[in-house]
Amino acid sequence: MLVLIPASNGTPSWTGRSVLVTGAAGFIGSHLAEELVRRGADVRAFVRYTSAGRWGWLDDAELAPEMEVVAGDIRDPETLVGAMAGVEVVFHLAALIAIPYSYVTPLAYVRTNVEGTTNVLEAARAADVGRIVHTSTSEVYGTARSVPISEAHPLQGQSPYSASKIGADKIAESFHAAYGLPVTVLRPFNTFGPRQSARAVIPTIITQALVGETVRLGAVTPTRDLTLVHDTADGFIKAAESPAAVGRTINLGIGREISIGDLAGRIQALMDRDVTIEHDAQRDRPAASEVERLVSDNALARELLGWTPQHSLDEGLALTIEWLSRHLDRYRPGTYQV
Repeated sequence: MLVLIPASNGTPSWTGRSVLVTGAAGFIGSHLAEELVRRGADVRAFVRYTSAGRWGWLDDAELAPEMEVVAGDIRDPETLVGAMAGVEVVFHLAALIAIPYSYVTPLAYVRTNVEGTTNVLEAARAADVGRIVHTSTSEVYGTARSVPISEAHPLQGQSPYSASKIGADKIAESFHAAYGLPVTVLRPFNTFGPRQSARAVIPTIITQALVGETVRLGAVTPTRDLTLVHDTADGFIKAAESPAAVGRTINLGIGREISIGDLAGRIQALMDRDVTIEHDAQRDRPAASEVERLVSDNALARELLGWTPQHSLDEGLALTIEWLSRHLDRYRPGTYQV
């Protein structure tokens, strides 16, 4: 098992520790990889191979030059062999994540999220990795049957995406039970912040409000539990540091919910913009697939990880608004991103 040497201030030290971040080109993965660099880790960033040689959000990341970037695909086991060599900790974030696109091609989600995760776990087992933090999602809970949602809440596959993540979570659990692989399943609720794609509701609202007087949305009554990406990244690191987290599934969320409609109002106020909210039917999920309510019970994260979010919703929204204002050229406001 991984043993981190305490720093002089009593917190675990990452200096010189070799870590692999799959999905490092993505929203959360790029922030996590940078934070690990800041804490002194030797970061190997695994990004999906493209013929253009792009590294996703790492192309814009200030600390990317301090990482070893490896291109491959978690669906191809052979590309993971070299990536795992000499690694002490694996943060597995690579996944297909867009819910609307999962209605179009569900098999792609099984291949990436279930088979790909199996490949990552097999490679980690072969490399005798000391710790694996696997990324789940609050979507696996479906619409809340009781609130706040604890880790004991039933899992409900209300979209092909959520079903594929349930499968991936169970594979990760099985590798701990069957092989003793030191896995933690981390279940973030709705993470937001700089670099998030327009497939998510907060960038959708902000980018439309920046360029026009109308914001088009799907359902506005569902509620979400929103965590700034910097706090989520800290939760990932704390999960890898905690021996008590091995073999456990742990929620990451602030424990408060807000409806999409109220969220749009909050963003308008922070932007000092008066916009009209219009319903756009193409953005609606199928009725039985919509997750109406998500709000976390984060007691286990506090107990096992010592994790509590450090940023309020308004602080996170202000940071996100400022970043999107400077990077609007990376988005297509008003265009529905499946």
